[in-house]
Amino acid sequence: MPFLIEEAYEVLEALESGEATEICGELGDLLLQILLHSEMASESGAFDVCDVIEAVRDKMVRRHPHVFGDLAVGGTGEVLANWSRIKAEERRTRNQDVSALAGVPSALPALLRAERLGEKAGRVGFDWSEARAVLDKVREELAELAAALDGGTAQEIDAELGDCLFALASLGRKAGVSAELALTRALERFVARFRRVEAELARRGRSPDAASLEEMEALWQEAKRR
Repeated sequence: MPFLIEEAYEVLEALESGEATEICGELGDLLLQILLHSEMASESGAFDVCDVIEAVRDKMVRRHPHVFGDLAVGGTGEVLANWSRIKAEERRTRNQDVSALAGVPSALPALLRAERLGEKAGRVGFDWSEARAVLDKVREELAELAAALDGGTAQEIDAELGDCLFALASLGRKAGVSAELALTRALERFVARFRRVEAELARRGRSPDAASLEEMEALWQEAKRR
């Protein structure tokens, strides 16, 4: 399983790069993991790769009656509502959790899970009307975090920080931006800028641990301007 997760993340990294050759290669690696897991299941008599393909085909047909059936829909919102309704019916038939929030893996990265949970709650009307409304919630949560930092316990700070992150993920979702990808790109910028700082310090014959915070901040701002 760890290899499957690793390959999935490598696909995401390749997609971010936009390099077709890299994307092709990483998708192949991910496909290999799917084939390997299917083969192991086949050897135990559970299912094989043909069953996997048939299952996803049947699922797509079942959940798109407006494409493969005669159902008329009025737009994307109705398509998503039908998808959620059909999926809930499938889960009910299998005696699985039928909550509006069901189906979001707990193992997802936290920001991505926050986005998906927010999406699912939004499909049943539990959501903000627009991004700016969420921004007010972010400010409210930041104020509560500041109060916790002033005299709260570690547990209270933990809770308030979590609320801030959840609110920020919701802000990104309503603004059409993935918080998970936004943070990934921010980390890439951080790495690139910090390496520039290190390179400039090395050019001066210095190391980061020997430089002052003021010196590194000045180099950071220069790297940011570049």
